[in-house]
Amino acid sequence: MCVLAGSGTLDGMLTVPLRLLGDTDAADVRRLLDSAPFAGAQVAERVSSGGLAWWRHEARIFGYGRRLASLCWVGANLVPVLATQPAAAAFAELIAGEPRGCSSIVGSADAVLTMWDRLAPLWGPARDVRACQPLLATDRPSSVPADPHVRPVRPDEVAALYPAAVAMYTEEVGVPPAADGDPSYHDRVLDLVRTGRAYARFAGGRVVFKAEVAVVTRHTAQIQGVWVDPRCRGRGLATAGMAAVVDDVLRRVAPTVSLYVNDYNEPARRAYARCGFREVGTFATVLF
Repeated sequence: MCVLAGSGTLDGMLTVPLRLLGDTDAADVRRLLDSAPFAGAQVAERVSSGGLAWWRHEARIFGYGRRLASLCWVGANLVPVLATQPAAAAFAELIAGEPRGCSSIVGSADAVLTMWDRLAPLWGPARDVRACQPLLATDRPSSVPADPHVRPVRPDEVAALYPAAVAMYTEEVGVPPAADGDPSYHDRVLDLVRTGRAYARFAGGRVVFKAEVAVVTRHTAQIQGVWVDPRCRGRGLATAGMAAVVDDVLRRVAPTVSLYVNDYNEPARRAYARCGFREVGTFATVLF
């Protein structure tokens, strides 16, 4: 499928090839994602597990350029990868006529904000726009002491982990993770535990630190859901806990560890810096 769409550049309306990608594009997509090991991790994991056919993901993947130069995942999240301003504008124009079906737009800041500039008048106000989220990565064990009590959560501990996961999500996103009776978020937490991707420190039967490996590719493991019980903050639990997570993930999961963080979250940024993370890019997130 090839769609000619306006690029939306200041030089006028140029036609550029946009097409729906499929399994026959696998080699080009792999090349593209390999060139963006951190910024493209979320899409890379999904493509690795399910290929490119839209019906396997309930999502579509569009490519930009006669030789594939950018792509955009269009599903429950909208994720541009290596999208220049013309590419991001073209992706936005392509989906502008559709009702919003995503819960967020997330990816490299320039692309996300370019897309949102064009989609905002049609999709209405966002609940939050986080325009600057440093993308961080490390490939070395932490130089700070790791918390020996942080470990993968066992399946019999899901009931203790789940309230902490809900508290983290609500604090970070601003709304609870699921409506009453919707089991999807609980299922997500259970899956993370079953696959060894959920880490925690327990004290007195409750979680005081948690983190999860949300994405795994052959290049990196992306950490999300980092949280410290508010009653225990300021005690160094985040730094020591993240050191433990980094060390274990590098040992048994992936050659690098990555994450993105809100620029205004200074305590978290300090903890990550102590653990050896360096800035490798800038993300932005639009939340609905």
